[in-house]
Amino acid sequence: MNQLQELLGYRFKKTELLQQALKHRSAGAKHNERLEFLGDAVLELAITDLLYRQFSTSDEGRLTRFRARLVRKETLAERARALTLGQFLELGPGERKSGGADRDSILADAFEAILGAIYLDVGFLGVKERVEYWFGQTLEGLEALSQEKDPKTRLQEQLQGLGEPVPEYRVVSVSGDDHQQRFKVECRCSLLKSSQMAEGDSIKQAEQNAAAACLDGLAAENISV
Repeated sequence: MNQLQELLGYRFKKTELLQQALKHRSAGAKHNERLEFLGDAVLELAITDLLYRQFSTSDEGRLTRFRARLVRKETLAERARALTLGQFLELGPGERKSGGADRDSILADAFEAILGAIYLDVGFLGVKERVEYWFGQTLEGLEALSQEKDPKTRLQEQLQGLGEPVPEYRVVSVSGDDHQQRFKVECRCSLLKSSQMAEGDSIKQAEQNAAAACLDGLAAENISV
């Protein structure tokens, strides 16, 4: 516990919280799933707060995309590996034998569980301080992304670079009062098996969000120019 707390840069008042955060369900009862549930919500709030303050001129759509990049399973697993979290996990024999200590989903869940444990131990400010420290370099990397072309332009250029037709957009639904409408847009991309849906406060914003979803889909399939 002492070694891990040094790596985390945080010393628990109640070390039993940290022990529970490290216990996978395969290792028995009182595992980390409840703490993971709590940590997921706390992490999203901490990241949202940091992005809101750091990118004061970015709109909701861009902030949402930045947050999605930071809280996705792969990013959290990467942070967990940087902390060598896998060696501290309590796993059942079968899970450990099958490589669970290095599985993205298990590492990401344990990382969130630790944030949930810190929240219970010291409150939100303690979590926010750790999140800012662990994600600091990633946040700096987003500065460059904030200057990049919008998702619709990038998606169209990427498809054209691959000799594919431009994407098609269609308004699926409109909800809300006249003064506060919400638009849902579908984006069809020839290289993806299924279309992507996204919402926004305007058709333009919804189209940008749908294009961003398509870009994420292409990245997941390792499709690029």
